[in-house]
Amino acid sequence: MDTPTDRVQEPVGARELESIPVSGKVSAEKVTEVQFDATPLETPTYTQDKVSVEELKINGDDLVAKVKELIHEGSIRRLIIKNEEGRILVEVPLTVGVVGGVISATLFPVIAAVGAIGALVAHMTIIIERKE
Repeated sequence: MDTPTDRVQEPVGARELESIPVSGKVSAEKVTEVQFDATPLETPTYTQDKVSVEELKINGDDLVAKVKELIHEGSIRRLIIKNEEGRILVEVPLTVGVVGGVISATLFPVIAAVGAIGALVAHMTIIIERKE
């Protein structure tokens, strides 16, 4: 049976380059270059969404209720929770997983994590990015 190196086929539009000497048990093969035209199928269009940012200072006890309320609004792109020092504790992109303002099963772990953070941290800041 022929091995793949014994039956080398020339691709259409290929031109032969120099042979590369190879030492050892492997025999020298001819290297080919394939020529093709790369044309994009569609020109990408970029749209700029207007985003507004709000900051809310909140206590840990009210955190879960406020996060659920914000998720139900549906116009939120991202939710960031920071502690008193300004360190980011949780950053949640909400464009995926929220359909029609309904909390999906993918967001239940996020709400549980937010509840745990709210129990441990007394004062925090919620940063809300809304698309307009």
